[in-house]
Amino acid sequence: MWKHLASNFLTFLVVALFLVAGVITWGVREYSAPGPLSQAICLRVPAGGTFGRTADDLRAQGAISSREVFLIMADYRQKRTQLKQGAFLIEPGATMESITDTITRGGASTCGAQVVYVVGVNDFSARIRQLDPDTGRYGEVARFDPTAEGEAPPEYATALAESDVQLAVQVVEGTTVWQVITSLNAIDTLNGDAAMPPEGMLAPDSYEFRRGTDTQALVQQMQDRQQSILDAAWAARDDNLPVSTPEQALILASIIEKETGVPEERRQVASVFVNRLRQGMRLQTDPTVIYGVTDGRGNLGRGLRRSELDGPTPWNTYVITGLPPTPIANPGRASIEAALNPDDTPYIFFVADGSGGHAFAVTLDDHNRNVARWRALGN
Repeated sequence: MWKHLASNFLTFLVVALFLVAGVITWGVREYSAPGPLSQAICLRVPAGGTFGRTADDLRAQGAISSREVFLIMADYRQKRTQLKQGAFLIEPGATMESITDTITRGGASTCGAQVVYVVGVNDFSARIRQLDPDTGRYGEVARFDPTAEGEAPPEYATALAESDVQLAVQVVEGTTVWQVITSLNAIDTLNGDAAMPPEGMLAPDSYEFRRGTDTQALVQQMQDRQQSILDAAWAARDDNLPVSTPEQALILASIIEKETGVPEERRQVASVFVNRLRQGMRLQTDPTVIYGVTDGRGNLGRGLRRSELDGPTPWNTYVITGLPPTPIANPGRASIEAALNPDDTPYIFFVADGSGGHAFAVTLDDHNRNVARWRALGN
């Protein structure tokens, strides 16, 4: 009898083990299989959220097929204690395994609201964007000038009410330090005012920040990045350039930045100024005159007058020989690299060709013909 009971128990145990193995195999397969989600969703995990409540939310939105498998496998992979706060884009068909990785990896939120403060050459704006889960792209829903009088649009308050809102400042190439600092000091999601650093020393780029970030700390980040870019470009510079210090290279780069918006032209424009410096010719570039007139405080808003072209300021390169005493804007990486690695050309003249680019010339006669040609086309 005991032998019979023992035999039955062993049989039962074997069957049970096979069943458990089958369930585990099914669970692992289910965990890594494409999920039931047909349209992308934005999953929000609040501060203090739990894996259980997140699983409930995922199940309610049709992103996972089994709450139990999701939780058991998260436990098995030791992920359950690593849940991060944020807003996460869950793609159609996402596996439970990939969802677990997304919500435990951390980093910046991948969906929800964005507020990007854009410091441009001509204006300053706060742009509110929302992610469309269906396309995976952010679309602008509102825009306003934070320095203008009047209330911000309601979309701004709605975006800032989200705990996981993404905040960033985008500094455009060719802005001046005055434009950047004045704009940053007007941003209500930053804390405190920043002082004016030297002209040219704020790297144009996009900078993410958290609400309440110290404004001066953000400015220091911009300065550190520009210094790093300048140091690297200086170390890789061409030999025999007519600039003897990184500071002079930054001045030249700022002039290049203001003279052309065509990336392919930067090294050619750089070659013109380098050739002029080598020959002792005046640079004769309008943006330096404008900087002397405006003191870097925004755009002139009109054409230069004859008196301004002839007027003696430290930045008027129609009057002075060589480089002005400071940069005239914040140059981007490409302009800094162009200043220190210009094309090898014989050009010493260029004129805008009406298409955003320039026509280059070696002789004054060729240059005058280019000027006449583009004036005729303009008329």
